Amino acid sequence: MAVRKWPSESRKSDSATKTTGLGFGVLGPLLMTANGTSVPLGAPKQRAVLAMLLISRNRPVSVDALIDAVWESDPVPAARTSIQSYVSTLRRLLRGAAGDPYAVLASAPPGYQLSVSDADCDVGRFRTAKAAGVRAAGEGQFEEASSHLSAALAEWRGPVLDDLRNFAFVNAFAARLLEDRMVVHTARAEAEIACGRADGVIGELEALTARDPYREPLWAQLITAYYVTERQSDALGAYRRLKTALADGLGIDPGPTINALHERILRQEPVSAKLPRARRRNGAPMPSTHRQSIVGESATALATEPVVAQLRDKAGRLFPLNGVTTRIGRLDDNDLVVDDTEVSRHHAVIVDTGTGFMITDVRSTNGVEVQGQRIAPSATLTDGDHILIGNSEFVFEVLSA
Repeated sequence: MAVRKWPSESRKSDSATKTTGLGFGVLGPLLMTANGTSVPLGAPKQRAVLAMLLISRNRPVSVDALIDAVWESDPVPAARTSIQSYVSTLRRLLRGAAGDPYAVLASAPPGYQLSVSDADCDVGRFRTAKAAGVRAAGEGQFEEASSHLSAALAEWRGPVLDDLRNFAFVNAFAARLLEDRMVVHTARAEAEIACGRADGVIGELEALTARDPYREPLWAQLITAYYVTERQSDALGAYRRLKTALADGLGIDPGPTINALHERILRQEPVSAKLPRARRRNGAPMPSTHRQSIVGESATALATEPVVAQLRDKAGRLFPLNGVTTRIGRLDDNDLVVDDTEVSRHHAVIVDTGTGFMITDVRSTNGVEVQGQRIAPSATLTDGDHILIGNSEFVFEVLSA
């Protein structure tokens, strides 16, 4: 069997350690490696079968689903026999690096199951590193967050399953991963700004906003990065570019958060860029300008920017969700401080993904419930969702811009 070296496979992510001699990749052209060398995967239809099994790794995929993925609405008469042949060939490719190929690629009625750990698949490592980065940011550990988020981005070799884009099933899978990637880019930029390295992310943010000109959280990070590096003219120029792009492309104006940031820059007011979560060089915490608290019967919201989402507690008190991440917990270094003995010191973090909001349990003692179900560890929030954190109940509300 011919093989060739694949250098990127020798780099191990900080977030996961490989567990077998096999490696798989979907964050770029489809990839399988055996002991660090890439394995030729054959014709497109055979690669499509492997891609479908990888997308649903560790879960059975029916033969019918594989047929639909490969032939869509026009299957050949011998489609089932062809699927069996493709699986048989894939098992031969697995032999040697996998031990028992029938254990890795098992028959699992009504089809087949490919068993692959997170550590042995680039998308698994990406998601593991992403979750670790979000948790670290939620705990105010921005150096650690940046390291994890950088490791997540390093897993990408190119467009998702770039060699199989003619197969319709790839598009939805790729779209979801691109959203995840944008969340990581945005969160990493925030972490870098919080660590005092705003100048190092400006080029990346310029490229990202050029490719995705309607994603306001990326523009917010770019504008902030320019401003905190004393480039006010460039910050205002970036705002004007966003305003033009939204007006010409969508016929809308920037949202309230961006407009509030613009006003603060015009007034030459300090922009924190979530710096309250960072620490000075001497280790002392930076002063907070965004902290909110629930202490006894009182609630104080110190943030001044308009927001697009908020939490409402049972007493009707409102807590705006400012910035890309909002940390919730019992200690004073959280963005939303909850005086509840059942709430962990750092309990949860809510992330603005640019297209919605996601809540993550930050290794809390009692977990987080959304709509009565404990999340593990994250869930996407929908307008009106009820959130239980310790004994404290909140309703997530999306506001009209």
